[in-house]
Amino acid sequence: MYKRIRNLREDKDLTQQSIADFLGISQTTYSRYENGNLDVPSVVLIKLADFHKVSIDFILDQTDNPKRYR
Repeated sequence: MYKRIRNLREDKDLTQQSIADFLGISQTTYSRYENGNLDVPSVVLIKLADFHKVSIDFILDQTDNPKRYR
């Protein structure tokens, strides 16, 4: 999961700070999410999936299909 959220961010050439600002958290907290040092809360997973227009299952590495269900 942690690699997926980093790859999604990097694919859009975004900084950790820009994603952290979107989520309303510090860059340090977001960095900890990407590095696997802090579990990502479900509310953040939902926001990340919406932002990147992918399914939560894709972020959680349960599928390789990024397509959303709705």
